[in-house]
Amino acid sequence: MAIKKNGYFCSPFLENENNITVNTLSYKTVSANKQTVEKNWVLIDAEGQTLGRLASNVAKILRGKNKPSFTPHVDTGDNVIVINAEKIKLTGNKEQAKTYIRHTGYPGGMRQTPYLRMLKEHPTRVVEYAVRGMLPKNRLGRVILKNLYVYAGSEHKHAAQKPTTIDLNKIKL
Repeated sequence: MAIKKNGYFCSPFLENENNITVNTLSYKTVSANKQTVEKNWVLIDAEGQTLGRLASNVAKILRGKNKPSFTPHVDTGDNVIVINAEKIKLTGNKEQAKTYIRHTGYPGGMRQTPYLRMLKEHPTRVVEYAVRGMLPKNRLGRVILKNLYVYAGSEHKHAAQKPTTIDLNKIKL
């Protein structure tokens, strides 16, 4: 890792007259914790987006993998607001073929809900289930999922947080 000295980059080895010492400050790994994490609010419009690609990018932002301070065991991600969940699209034949499966807990209690019915009755769950499947399956994943806010229409109740709008078509995460 190079160090900037007098406007020029030099090696991390600093020379003192005859002996050479290593600048150990440049080798320190900074690990984030709850107190040092900076959380922002992000607004994403799902209109016309493909479900899996949108969910993948939302999961990266929720997890904090787009930040240089990413730490695997800490919630370093931002709070994400997804609007227009009812206008999301799927590719191929998935609109007719995709089903959501749950179990009541009783013998023979498997229930299936087709995608189009789920989109009509609960459009926010479509995005929530897709993002949840891309997060860790542990306590941290459940905490991270609480930072996701999905709305079927274009209105949301988080204007006071002043979220920054991200266009997923123009940026690469």
